[in-house]
Amino acid sequence: MRKQHLVGGVLAFLLLASPCAAQGIGIGGRMSMVRGDVRADPASVAQRFLGGQIRARLSPKTSIEVSLERRTESPNLNTRVKDYPLQGSLLFSPIHSTFSPYLLGGIGWYTHVVDALTAGEVTATAATRTMGYHAGFGAELTFGGHAGVHADYRYTMLHFGDGTDGGTAGLVNRFKPSYDGSMWTAGFTFYF
Repeated sequence: MRKQHLVGGVLAFLLLASPCAAQGIGIGGRMSMVRGDVRADPASVAQRFLGGQIRARLSPKTSIEVSLERRTESPNLNTRVKDYPLQGSLLFSPIHSTFSPYLLGGIGWYTHVVDALTAGEVTATAATRTMGYHAGFGAELTFGGHAGVHADYRYTMLHFGDGTDGGTAGLVNRFKPSYDGSMWTAGFTFYF
C-alpha cells in the first residue's frame, strides 16, 4: 500500500513539474449565447447553447480547438427545434502567461433540425446545414498549467464583399467584412 502511494506521488510530481505540462490536450465544457443578425432581424434574441470543447496546444502561443454545442427548444407541442454548431478554430495568444488574451478564427458547420411531433413521437424531420467562417477575440486564465477558464466573442458566418463590382468603391467593398451572427462563449478546460 505504501509503495502505491509513493509511486502515485512521484507520478503526480512529474506531471506537475514537467516543462511540457503547459502544453498538451485539454477537454472541457462551455456555454454560449448565440444571436442572429440583428440588422436583418431586429427582434433577434440571444439563445443559450451548452456543449464542450477539445483544445490542443501546438506551441506556447498557438492552439487549436474543436467545439460542439447543442440547443433544443419546443416552441409548441407539435414542434421540436435542435441546433448543433460544430466549430474548428485556431487560437493565437501573442502573450503567453497566466492571463493570455487571444485572437481566433476558423470554420463552422451549423446544423438546424426541425422535428414534427404527433403525440410526442417524431413524424417528420427537416434538417439544414450551413458552413461559415468565424473570427473573434478572448482570453484564458490558467490555474497551474492544468486548468483554465476562458471567455471569448465570435463573429459568425463571416463573409467579404457586398456583391458589387463597380470602380474603386467596388474594390473596397469586395474586401469589406460582414457577418450574420455573433456568440459569447465561456467555459473551462482541464489540460493533460
